[in-house]
Amino acid sequence: MKRRHVLAATPALLALPSRGLRAQPASPAQPIVVELFTSQSCSSCPPADAVLTEFVRDRPDLLPLSFHVTYWDRLGWRDRFSLQSAAERQRRYGSTLVETAFGPGQVYTPQIVVQGRRDAVGSDRGAVLSAIAAVSSNRVQVPVALAEQGGAASFLVGTGAGSGTIWLIGFDRYHVTEVRAGENGGRTLGYSNVVRGIASAGTWEGRVVRATAPKPDGERMALLLQGADGGILGAALAS
Repeated sequence: MKRRHVLAATPALLALPSRGLRAQPASPAQPIVVELFTSQSCSSCPPADAVLTEFVRDRPDLLPLSFHVTYWDRLGWRDRFSLQSAAERQRRYGSTLVETAFGPGQVYTPQIVVQGRRDAVGSDRGAVLSAIAAVSSNRVQVPVALAEQGGAASFLVGTGAGSGTIWLIGFDRYHVTEVRAGENGGRTLGYSNVVRGIASAGTWEGRVVRATAPKPDGERMALLLQGADGGILGAALAS
């Protein structure tokens, strides 16, 4: 198990006129966001990667995303999907989560964060399922919608209480990598919903936001509305 200490860091449906896109209602129809922080250089991570692949295959109520971090690239193998923005996102969770599996302020691989509220060791399927169950009946859901239009991201965020940041996440469906060095040297590993781009698309202050933004890298695209405390307030997947 890899661990790394991190100090605390600093109602109606609405339509987009161009395509008639409608925001998902604030109901359980929105997916629960499951974020795995992983690395090809982490020997403890392949079982967690398999859990995420299982969720992609079997759990349409979830939005599983695989964020590859950079801080294990020094172990003799550079993860070709690693993003500094993924490592930074995980560090923010280290400061916003009240408690993690290893105590406040801790990030580690493989770490799964559910709906920005709870974490679990990514390879511990039971603990991850418990975290999903814990957030499923008690979560804020702001109406959101997302579509790709002419190579750009067109999105809508409805009204609600609070404030937050609008994130656009680009990801690929599946990749296989032959790892030739480091802790997983000699293994061929598969990864699902691999994040390739993370971009802030502005802020939300409880009022309707309609906008377009550049599409992040990746085959598919998701929108996450995230509160200042890290909690996911809304999530949508572009069809």
